[in-house]
Parts: sequence; C-alpha cells; structure tokens
Amino acid sequence: MNEPANLNVSAPQTLDLLLSRRSGSAKRMNGPGPSQSQIRTLIACASRVPDHGKLTPWRFVIFEDQARAEFGEVLVRALISSEPDATEERRAQERGRLMRAPVVIAAISRVREGMPIPEWEQILSAGAACQTLCIAAHAMGFVANWITEWYAYHPIVCDAMDLKSGERIAGFIYLGHPAEPLIDRPRPDFDLIATAWHAP
Repeated sequence: MNEPANLNVSAPQTLDLLLSRRSGSAKRMNGPGPSQSQIRTLIACASRVPDHGKLTPWRFVIFEDQARAEFGEVLVRALISSEPDATEERRAQERGRLMRAPVVIAAISRVREGMPIPEWEQILSAGAACQTLCIAAHAMGFVANWITEWYAYHPIVCDAMDLKSGERIAGFIYLGHPAEPLIDRPRPDFDLIATAWHAP
C-alpha cells in the first residue's frame, strides 16, 4: 500500500514526544518558567482542540510573579473559612502553594448552557485543552503538572476567580523545570486497556 502523500516527516519525533510526556511534581519545580511569548504559544496550542459547535468552552487564567503570592492569600481565606483552627504551618502551606512553580495556568471549563451541543462534549473539550497545553509545554522543554487539589472546588476561590454560571475550574497547570530527574511510572499494558469490538 502506498504511503499517504501528506505524511509528515517529523512524525517519528512527534510520536517520541508523546511517548515521553509525563507529569512532574508541582512540589519539585524550578525556574525559569515560560516567557510571555511562550505562554501565548501554549494557549494558542490549547485552543486548537476539538470544539464541537465552535463554542470555545474553556478559558485560562495566568498566575505569575506577585499574582501567585496574592492568590495564596485567597487560599488562606478559603482555608480559614473551612478550618478556623488551621495551624500557622498549614496557613503558610496554602500561602505559598502557587509559589511552587514559576508559572501556573488555571483552565476554566465553561459550559454554554441552552446549546444543542451536549454538556459532556464541552467538558471533554476543556480537558483536551489542558492536556494539549501540557504536551506543548513538554515540547518546549518544560515540565507540567495538571492538578486540581481542594481549592479548585472552594466557593471563595471560585468567587475570587470570577467564575460565572456554567464555569468550573478544570485544573491548575503548574509549569517550570524539574528540580530533579523525572522517573517514569509504569504504564498500562495494551491488552488491559484496549479490545477489538465484535458483533454480538
């Protein structure tokens, strides 16, 4: 069979990139983080995911420099509202949470209500945007950690991020360089996750 005429000669490198992508712990990241230009490229990559109905069911909030520390104060307020007796050590942990990485990008899933496009498809698109951003960061030589943690669901945090009806935090993506070599984890065997369908 003939090879397709539009075969991308960089396909092997692309596959190697995908097969080598892995998360790096937000707790063990160093700078530098992505530059302003690189951040714009990361968002541009994330925006190219499948989007049924062209709804753009996601948006991004960027935390860098002093904004990370200021958001830490929001996390402390949220913590105290839930745990009034939280120790100073616990408060300090939340105060410095976003300081773990030089850049943090929050992905917001925004479901367009009253549309013929199913809500589930819109949410999946937001997840795809997060993953694409992580892959693009890997391609740039950064490490990414896409996590939610408790604060993604706290009303004080959601209010501080000005979430509207139909919006939820899909995750916070921490970006930087690994402070130590990354060790890959075991991946599932093909036969455990893939089956061929046969007519009943």
